[in-house]
Amino acid sequence: MALNPPAWCTPTLLKVLVGLMALCLAGYILGPPLYWHSMEGLAAVSRSTSVAAADSSSCPACVCDCASQPLLSISHGLNNISFTDCSKHDPDMNEDTEKNFAELLTEELKLREAEALENQQRADMALLEAKKITSQYLKEADKCNSGMETCEEAREKAEAALAAQKRQTAMWEQRARQKGWKEGVAKSRAESQGNVQAV
Repeated sequence: MALNPPAWCTPTLLKVLVGLMALCLAGYILGPPLYWHSMEGLAAVSRSTSVAAADSSSCPACVCDCASQPLLSISHGLNNISFTDCSKHDPDMNEDTEKNFAELLTEELKLREAEALENQQRADMALLEAKKITSQYLKEADKCNSGMETCEEAREKAEAALAAQKRQTAMWEQRARQKGWKEGVAKSRAESQGNVQAV
């Protein structure tokens, strides 16, 4: 016996819900970076308009020799020493300091890579555990479904056997009545035969 799903549970509705969940997930993942990039863009535009207004009104242009700035731009999270301000750059920085800085950056990148790898392994383990639990629940559900089907089949067979037995009993009772059997007489005879055997 198959179970019919409710009327509101249609494949089309399920597809719409899955699509809506996918859109929400995409918005959740892509929303914050897009928000911050747009805010940075707006801040840059507002700074450029305010700098242009300030240049035209009172302040002369700043002269700065930025040729000694490093060519590689380092992200703010990795940068422990700020080289972005060219007036603070030390022109006497030797090769050892640059090598130490490069080694520190390499070590920092390796640490972050190891942390990311560890996080990925934890996520993989959690995913495997979730798959195992899901598989176990599916097996239990299959067992339950097969047990229900077996019970349903046994119930249907028992109902059919009971109906056949009732038909047969009714047929024999009808034959017995046609031959003169009466229910009260049969009971008293059975009781008297039981008393005779007891003596």
